Amino acid sequence: MNRKNPLPTDLYCITAEDYSLGRSNVEIVKQWIAAGIKVIQYREKDKDMKKKYEECKIIRELTKEAGVMFIVNDDIDLAMMVQADGVHIGQDDFPLEAVRQLVGDQMIIGISTHSPEQAQGAVKSGADYIGVGPIFKTSTKKNVCDPVGLEYLKYVVDNISIPSVAIGGIKESNVIEVVHCGAKCIAMVTEITQAQDIGKKINGIRKIIKGMEEKK
Repeated sequence: MNRKNPLPTDLYCITAEDYSLGRSNVEIVKQWIAAGIKVIQYREKDKDMKKKYEECKIIRELTKEAGVMFIVNDDIDLAMMVQADGVHIGQDDFPLEAVRQLVGDQMIIGISTHSPEQAQGAVKSGADYIGVGPIFKTSTKKNVCDPVGLEYLKYVVDNISIPSVAIGGIKESNVIEVVHCGAKCIAMVTEITQAQDIGKKINGIRKIIKGMEEKK
């Protein structure tokens, strides 16, 4: 784990069991690991805590064995109990400084941001990385704000010193626009979880990203 540069130049995969074609989160995670994904976030809003804990214990073991970073969304206590590498919080969750007091200096903290002011605040508060989005309209997450668009992504790339991950409505069909703005780490949810062949889908997206990078 590297708090100074926790995000890979690659895809950042987030669980969404309701959009996984009947496959469990554990099944999906195994396929991500096989495809070489290096950062996985567990995000399940509506499951009971015991089920979340049981899943995260398994996923923690799988990711640890494979050398994959494991981030838990929102549930700070769950992240600590399963010894995840990090926790990702939102603007309406506990203040980042308070979360840092709980998790200590070793755990990565990411925070979602939707504006330049929030991005600057995240840096000042000691975030290890920020989420930038939603770039495009998304229905995967409930109560999500309106799309922030590519302009905010460009602002972050040009002005924010800590790593960032672009997120929100990003698909194989529009990822080229995100890469063109300078995004290095790109989060995808349903575009990958709903793929019949997850490995093939990931390889296809990577080819697009690599092609764009080679043109720069």
